Amino acid sequence: MKNTLLLSGVFLLTFLMPLQSQEDVNLFDFWKYYSDSENAMYKSSCTLAFGQLQKRKAAIEQLSTPDDYLERQKTVRGKLLQLIGSFPEKTPLNARVTGVIEKEGYRVEKVIYESIPGYYVTAALFLPEKRKGKAPAVIYASGHTANGFRSETYQHIIINLVKKGFVVLAFDPVGQGERLQYYDEKEGKSRFGPTVEHSYPGAQCYISGYSPTRYFIWDGIRSVDYLLTRKEVDPERIGMTGRSGGGTQTAFTAAVDDRILAAAPECFITSLEYVLKSIGPQDAEQNLIHMISAGLDHADLLEVRAPKPGLMITTTRDFFSIQGARETFSEVKQFYSRLGAGDQMNMVEDDDAHASTRKNREAMYAFFQKYLDNPGSPVDMDVEIFEEAELWTTETGQLATSLKGETIFTLNRKIVKNQYAKLKVLRGKEDFEDHTRRVENEAKQWSGFRYPEHFGKVLFSGRYVNKGYILEKYLIQGSGDYMLPAALFIPVEKRNDEVVLVLDEWGMEHAAGKDSLMVHSILKQGSSVLLFDLPGIGSLGPGYLRGDAYIDNTSYNQWFAGILTNKSIVGMRAEDILRIKHFIETGIEDYKTISALAIGAISSELLHAAVFDTTIQKICLVRPFLSFTEIALEPEYKPSYIPSTVAGAIEAYDLPDLMAALCPRKVLIINPLSGSGAPAGNNKKQCDLTYPKIVFTQKGVEENFKHVVAEEGQPVYEQIIKWLR
Repeated sequence: MKNTLLLSGVFLLTFLMPLQSQEDVNLFDFWKYYSDSENAMYKSSCTLAFGQLQKRKAAIEQLSTPDDYLERQKTVRGKLLQLIGSFPEKTPLNARVTGVIEKEGYRVEKVIYESIPGYYVTAALFLPEKRKGKAPAVIYASGHTANGFRSETYQHIIINLVKKGFVVLAFDPVGQGERLQYYDEKEGKSRFGPTVEHSYPGAQCYISGYSPTRYFIWDGIRSVDYLLTRKEVDPERIGMTGRSGGGTQTAFTAAVDDRILAAAPECFITSLEYVLKSIGPQDAEQNLIHMISAGLDHADLLEVRAPKPGLMITTTRDFFSIQGARETFSEVKQFYSRLGAGDQMNMVEDDDAHASTRKNREAMYAFFQKYLDNPGSPVDMDVEIFEEAELWTTETGQLATSLKGETIFTLNRKIVKNQYAKLKVLRGKEDFEDHTRRVENEAKQWSGFRYPEHFGKVLFSGRYVNKGYILEKYLIQGSGDYMLPAALFIPVEKRNDEVVLVLDEWGMEHAAGKDSLMVHSILKQGSSVLLFDLPGIGSLGPGYLRGDAYIDNTSYNQWFAGILTNKSIVGMRAEDILRIKHFIETGIEDYKTISALAIGAISSELLHAAVFDTTIQKICLVRPFLSFTEIALEPEYKPSYIPSTVAGAIEAYDLPDLMAALCPRKVLIINPLSGSGAPAGNNKKQCDLTYPKIVFTQKGVEENFKHVVAEEGQPVYEQIIKWLR
């Protein structure tokens, strides 16, 4: 800990100086075979995912009759709706036209409607001038551009479609165009790029137990609703397309809305196996919670629509793997063929990067001309592009400064508050023993924790004898195909039978170096100290995958992998903490007491592990965040907390419930932090620590649950020593 664990000058001279020559606790410089250890966490998630995806492939291979395929389709639809979660109630769109632009051959109406009350969608309706009766319509969903459908690339496609006789409704995805959620008025732009605009609030949705995909799909569904209010539109001839993020929105929306006859997702459809092997999981709305563990893949988004017309638009150098796209198309084509509709599913590819090409555009025009019954030339034409501001639907070009309204964060906040209220009721209704059992079971289920069945081999890696202590190094088998590095410090004199497991959010090398005062203050009391790293921490992280939502040195995308597989980072790390504990219990030293200390956000993992195994007798959390709920309710939460949260947990439990479940063991909380990373105020501490305090008091062990708030610069090592005693 920086500037907090300060010992006397005498102690520094007589006890700590020998450490400085032997402070190296690195193991992977020696064990070259394990040099890829920093990718342990992500590769473990991938290995689990590949096994789950293989089961899906095996299930597909078992299909033979048309009835088998129809039953699979029914099952997939049910799973999709279950994973997406219940949609909001349909309420009045309150649509209004804020401006009209007349152009040669077509007109543009600038439109605003509400997909949810107060949740505004900014859009433009392009209407061809020459129409014979009701016209076919295409919904255009934009990719990840800051200016939404006003991007020149997207305008080119939209205007070509309208000139070919289609009504086109182009709308801004939330977090783009005029719907920026983190708009900085002084800078005139969002604090984040489009992908982070999605993933930052999307992570809070995951904490609530659902994917933000729900909001993106709902905008698409309500866009269909809007089209159906227009007399110009034929309700039987509606299509949808979009590139990149627009391809995502097209695929998911068309999968659940049967009113969309023809769907043409561009530069998105591949397979999740190849996504994981290449770019990694993308931003939040692309990842349905537990999608892979439920046995679903990109192909299912198309197969569930059979026999409705579909076109996969791809490029050979796209970061969405063309190999995955080809394999997916092969499966989907067979699915359609077995239902007697093989000609309804097609694929076009061109040799380019993640881009819209002339060949692909013309294939898309032809697709809609055929299946929406609007014959004509598919030739891609040169068109006049609008200036961005011409297509603004609001006065300022941003809802944030015009109508304000709801955002993903504010919508999710209402859900979180209801979940928290229900959790408080549960705490009051259940007696402590029942609540503890329930919380333990729920924590295992939501985190994906499994108690290790096999512990594997331990590699001894050297002993260093120093003045006052001995340092031993070990590699311990982890829950995946990786080894956990551990360094055991053993005091030479006054040694007792206690070992303290120390987890530092910055890694064991940090704890042995900059935080060495903490380590040696414990050693001086006669207790041994075991430092170790967990996947994603210290020498086992951060790994090569940053992804498209990398904030505050935190890869949201690696966390998304655990969400797809229903195996959280917290669950994985809790398993490994118990592997370390097992090593201590079966190792060469005779320890009767196991205590554990965690520094930073990783306190969440220690809390889970300690609840799952009662042999960890004393627990100290230094600078922990106090609850998942607070992170979900905090508009400016600290991104580095996200890997230590469990998606969906607050449906059933939160960290204060785990703290209470530790009763009557000794628990010490030092300098707790708020969801924003700032020191927790008195009200916050009171709110999150009240429940465990009540439980400890009712059980007559009030003195076993304590929290300490030290002033800046005030040493807290004394509290740690008292806790050990």
